[in-house]
Amino acid sequence: MEGLVNSRIIPIRTSCRRHYSVFLPTFSLQLRNKNLNKGQVWMMRRPKSLDSVAASIQPLEASTTGNTDNRQPSKEVLELWRSADAVCFDVDSTVCVDEGIDELAEFCGAGKAVAEWTARAMGGSVPFEEALSARLSLFKPSLAQVQDFLDKRPPRISPGIEELVKKLMARNTDVYLISGGFRQMINPVASILGIPQENIFANQLLFGSSGEFLGFDANEPTSRSGGKATAVQQIRKVKGYKALVMIGDGATDLEARKPGGANLFICYAGVQHRESVAAKANWLVFSFTDLITALE
Repeated sequence: MEGLVNSRIIPIRTSCRRHYSVFLPTFSLQLRNKNLNKGQVWMMRRPKSLDSVAASIQPLEASTTGNTDNRQPSKEVLELWRSADAVCFDVDSTVCVDEGIDELAEFCGAGKAVAEWTARAMGGSVPFEEALSARLSLFKPSLAQVQDFLDKRPPRISPGIEELVKKLMARNTDVYLISGGFRQMINPVASILGIPQENIFANQLLFGSSGEFLGFDANEPTSRSGGKATAVQQIRKVKGYKALVMIGDGATDLEARKPGGANLFICYAGVQHRESVAAKANWLVFSFTDLITALE
């Protein structure tokens, strides 16, 4: 991804100490390296034909901002869902029943204060990067704390998501995880669902040589407002998808339905029902069973 090659750390506090190393992921977005042969990275999937409706349609907008009928999908929405060649899922409160950063903060003793910031960020009332920095500053997790958390708190997967992902993959639909959470916590989720790590777009916690918290990599698109939309647009541009669907619960997921991004936004309210977001969705569901059934 152009412009995302060099990591830019967002520190939470100023320090005069020099850090000699940071904890970097053993994997990263393959698009971030300009030296990679894009043909080797991305041209691994044969294009599949789509019906003419999905191939030409622009992003669908909800009929009104106060839409109350979107629990019953229109024919056009169903056609897009069934013909999608890529589906992008939010992770927190969608694929998983928890908000990962809230769980980590609670584990580190700052759960209530961080949860309040999360609610504001997901409701769209504050810029995402501001909320992310503020939340992390409240507890500054060390590498040891993160590893201990992962050992003691395995991810809790939403009911039906494993079956849905399997069904999508069986239809040769590519599946992505796009999250404002952290790669360290999303890796186990992707492993459970069988999603390749190169299909994860998420943030990266950075640590010093002694495992102390440094900040986060601000070059990840999901570290800032509009980042999920940017990630979806980059995915679609490189892969050439004809019909792409975004599924999530928050305002940052809704943003992905922009020109060049998601054709369709499905609001999953099975964990969190954010009315301002749900009202603008093309389709509102409270169970992944609805999406599974619609594919059959």
